[in-house]
Amino acid sequence: MVALTVLSASAAFAETDNFDAYARGAEPGGWTCGVTGKGTPRWAVDTDPSAPSAPNVLRQSASGTFPWCVEKGVSLADGFVEVKFKPEKGREDQAGGIVWRWKNGDDYYVARANALENNVSLYYTVNGKRNTIEYVNAPVPANVWHTLRVEFSGARIKVMLDGKPCIEQEDSHI
Repeated sequence: MVALTVLSASAAFAETDNFDAYARGAEPGGWTCGVTGKGTPRWAVDTDPSAPSAPNVLRQSASGTFPWCVEKGVSLADGFVEVKFKPEKGREDQAGGIVWRWKNGDDYYVARANALENNVSLYYTVNGKRNTIEYVNAPVPANVWHTLRVEFSGARIKVMLDGKPCIEQEDSHI
């Protein structure tokens, strides 16, 4: 399970979504949720009084190879995306992540911080196949709120966890 609050911005655009305006128990309106690979993830707005922007969060509570949830109609070529997440449960992964340069459920970048593996990773997904760009060891305690941020401009990508730079790469796959 992961609980999220999302912030994205560029020079001309800034938006924060804390999920407080959505009905609890359902996917948030204006968002599309799915999975790259196998499984049936369940995304729903839920209450978490510990959330940085209480009361609501977006929680993923089922299983899927690479579950995702993206806001419809948002396009950001260069800028940053930031998510506050709390890894709660999971046998294979307890992670929070960010997708950007989203084309569809088979083509996008993703950065992830995983509490079970204590790492931060950067991938690109093309034609439904996830490809590793870089992994770095980083402490990601479970049941604690973290901030994952990705800054991107052209081919430059910078991934930060809790304000600390973890990955800086150049990649032009997407």
